[in-house]
Amino acid sequence: MEMLYNSDSFTVVQVDRPADGDAPARGGYEIVDKHARKGIFIEGVVAEGFKAGVQALMDSEDPSADEFDDFIEGYTELAQQPLVLH
Repeated sequence: MEMLYNSDSFTVVQVDRPADGDAPARGGYEIVDKHARKGIFIEGVVAEGFKAGVQALMDSEDPSADEFDDFIEGYTELAQQPLVLH
């Protein structure tokens, strides 16, 4: 697990699970919307689209935190899982 992004609004963590026995390696991104207090885990094709979008932002000239937050917000609109502290 590696934190990739952390702002006042969002946290993005990359999660990689290595292959184990019959289970193949898997990975994805956990995105937490701090204001809505909800999170979402994306994997597969959706995660690849997220990664490509972030890379496009990084390749643009001097991207701002607001641009990253706006991009991430498009994914958190699907978040249904409420945050719970243990």
